[in-house]
Amino acid sequence: MKTLEELKKIRDEARKNINVRNNNPNDIKVLIGMATCGIAAGARQVMKEFINQVDKKNIRNVTITQTDCAGSCEYEPRVEIIFPGNEKATYVNITPEKVSRIIDEHIINGNIVKEYTIGWNN
Repeated sequence: MKTLEELKKIRDEARKNINVRNNNPNDIKVLIGMATCGIAAGARQVMKEFINQVDKKNIRNVTITQTDCAGSCEYEPRVEIIFPGNEKATYVNITPEKVSRIIDEHIINGNIVKEYTIGWNN
């Protein structure tokens, strides 16, 4: 059996993750392709890294969630980032190592990391 303090710590960690995934209409949306092809290509690790980095950098205006298949398996793991009122940027072949740069340059500073995208005139 866990102690009360251990259970409180587990509860607090779970709440942090729930807050990261809330669906506030004013939040920046991070949608991670979690269909079978995305999962096989490493999307779970990418999602975990987004959650870890957003938490580590104390970013509170981001909703991280999963999305379905886009029919382009060769580009998985795929991440879509949508700022309220703006067109989405689709990042392709994302690895956990690329996540920090996407967060720093795009989510924090508003600059799309074009070499990781598709459709932004790389």
